[in-house]
Amino acid sequence: MINDVRNTVLSVLNKNNYGYISPSDFNLYAKNAQMEIYEEYFISYNKVINAENARVSGTDYADVESPLAETLEIFMHVNTLPQVTPLTNQYRYPSLVTTGFDAYMISKIEIYNSLGVRLGEAEKVSVSKINMLVDSIYTTPNTKYPAYTLIGDIISVYPETINGVNSVRCTYFGYPADPKWTYITLVNGEPAFDQSQPDYQDFELPLEDNYKLVMKILQYCGVSIRESEVAAFAIGQEQSGSLSSNKQ
Repeated sequence: MINDVRNTVLSVLNKNNYGYISPSDFNLYAKNAQMEIYEEYFISYNKVINAENARVSGTDYADVESPLAETLEIFMHVNTLPQVTPLTNQYRYPSLVTTGFDAYMISKIEIYNSLGVRLGEAEKVSVSKINMLVDSIYTTPNTKYPAYTLIGDIISVYPETINGVNSVRCTYFGYPADPKWTYITLVNGEPAFDQSQPDYQDFELPLEDNYKLVMKILQYCGVSIRESEVAAFAIGQEQSGSLSSNKQ
């Protein structure tokens, strides 16, 4: 997929003599483009859910929630959270240091007992609200209806009796891996695609997002080589949707 995207980008740039994009620049732009599209998934999904709640969403072929949900599920992970210190209700937010994987967004926090039986899903509350909930006999969190707060990289769960090593599991959306177009240099100096390199990484987006990736990378290229026409062309094509999806 990444080679198809790069070939399309080079083809558009070379068509009008806009210049050449180096492999390092392409990889940088590809990383940013992928992240932009990834963030747009959550924005679109939120709009779909709001429309569904307002009873104005479509069904069957007009249902856009399911494809979006399926795409997002690719990036979903579940980890048991490590404690900050033993026998406390404080746990670490998923990160490269604590769990080996960075969390882009938490989906849910679930509480388990010592036997591994799920007790309930914790509700996220603000730090200013948690004391009010704990102090009330009617709203104080319990193991069936737990709660949690997030400050920095520390997740505090309530009630405070939830303090076991394997008591808290986090379902979250991770960051997509940074794409990298790898190559070998031929005798004449022209790089040739080589996916056998150990640091090769394809895009982690669905194939149908080829078009969006091409358009966004072209926008970055237009800014880089100071050719506003390239950026304007890419933006115009993205808005009109006139460039069909590339599935080479």
